[in-house]
Amino acid sequence: MTTAVLAWLTVAATCTAAALFGQTARTAPHPTTRTRLSRRIGQVLSMSGPWAAVVLAAVGGAVTGQWLAAAVAALVGVLVVALMGLALAPQ
Repeated sequence: MTTAVLAWLTVAATCTAAALFGQTARTAPHPTTRTRLSRRIGQVLSMSGPWAAVVLAAVGGAVTGQWLAAAVAALVGVLVVALMGLALAPQ
């Protein structure tokens, strides 16, 4: 039980950090080499993608009862979505 709580606290901290980092994609100047659509998708992924990954993992944990596995899936999902957003909107 304690391990699952600590895992979800880690997920919350990682998600918050990823979302705050995603804010820089929105406020930084945009390069002209990327298409407008890919920048917009990158911004959306950077800002709201981490929270969506956490919500999906929490729903999965609630359905299956495997909270620790859901926390690990959430952490991986947050990192993957944040990196995808960074690749699409690097500035």
